Amino acid sequence: MNLFQISWSNLRDKPLTSFLSGLLMTFGITIISLLLLLNKQLDNQFRKNIKGIDMVLGAKGSPLQLILSSIYQIDSPTGNISLDEAERLTRNPMIKTAIPLAIGDNYRSFRIVGTNKKYLDHFGATITQGKLFQQNLETVIGPRVAAVTGLKIGDTFAGSHGLDKDGEAHAGSLYKVVGILNATNTVADQLILTPISSIWAIHEQEHEATPATVDEHTEEGHEKGPREITSMLVKFRNPMGMMLARGINSNSKLQAALPNIEINRLFSLLGVGVETLRGLAIAIMLISGISVFVSLYNSLKERRYEMALMLSMGATRAQLFGMLLLEGLVLALIGFALGILFSRVGLWLFSSSVSDDYHYNLAAFGLLPEEWALLGVALLIGLLAAALPALGVYRMNISQTLAED
Repeated sequence: MNLFQISWSNLRDKPLTSFLSGLLMTFGITIISLLLLLNKQLDNQFRKNIKGIDMVLGAKGSPLQLILSSIYQIDSPTGNISLDEAERLTRNPMIKTAIPLAIGDNYRSFRIVGTNKKYLDHFGATITQGKLFQQNLETVIGPRVAAVTGLKIGDTFAGSHGLDKDGEAHAGSLYKVVGILNATNTVADQLILTPISSIWAIHEQEHEATPATVDEHTEEGHEKGPREITSMLVKFRNPMGMMLARGINSNSKLQAALPNIEINRLFSLLGVGVETLRGLAIAIMLISGISVFVSLYNSLKERRYEMALMLSMGATRAQLFGMLLLEGLVLALIGFALGILFSRVGLWLFSSSVSDDYHYNLAAFGLLPEEWALLGVALLIGLLAAALPALGVYRMNISQTLAED
């Protein structure tokens, strides 16, 4: 038998002790790996969707709520604002583009968003089937909407009032699918997009008017009553535009929220909990190392006669030392492999939950560069934990040990 086979036999000889040591290592690696995966996925989703949006105009309220509802579509809007007032504020020379959004209905929990072609261009979304919406109640849908709902070109459907899928359906006015978007891995994948005038038309009793057509840039079809939207996504011409936010918040009825500031604040709040969990996981891995040390130390005492006999039969002390090191490394490798596996299972479960509630897909299971470093840490812990008791091999007196036993 080679050293690896002997090491494996020794581990199998004490299954409960080996299982406990491996379990602790697995648990610690699972937590750290899952935190790395979630942090990477969430950071990618948040940063990708926020790219190119410098400011969001909306109703007074929580700035973070305004950001989450307008950019990520995962919260309720803070209210409606006057389109005329928003357009007046966005005529400033420091503003490059302003994309209006009207949010308020859904279909099977997928949000119906009134906007214009600039919104598609911003996220790099193009029509893969059909055409772009042009008339009231025409819609283009993201690929995830098409996959989950089964909607296809030419299908009609009734939106439900509000953002709850169980809301009252607008059965008297049916939307029609005229286009399906390509996959961009952005929030556009999970939305039903339509002209803003469609939203006004559906809620004509509330807004007291129904426009006949829509202008791609300013939605000039609505001629009666106040025109309202949910928010405006704004991009500045240069960093000097950041000064506009303070003036808007102080001198208008609208709120100007800066996405980068709010999202950094959100991640800083989440970071406290993440760092606490990461510290707990590291502590668990260290306890695992201690468990391996105790296990091998006790094993060395119990197997002194066996090892002395192996030495008398020609084995070298270096070979026995290597055999004990292998036991620690094998436990570390098993713990790492199982930890990586369980972290992917955890990510899949979390992604399924998020997908059902918010339609975001976080199921990216590839190994991260940080996880290779985690493997190195796990092997180092296993190596050190095994090396300390293994040094006893060099202090063993062969004749005395054989005589005692």
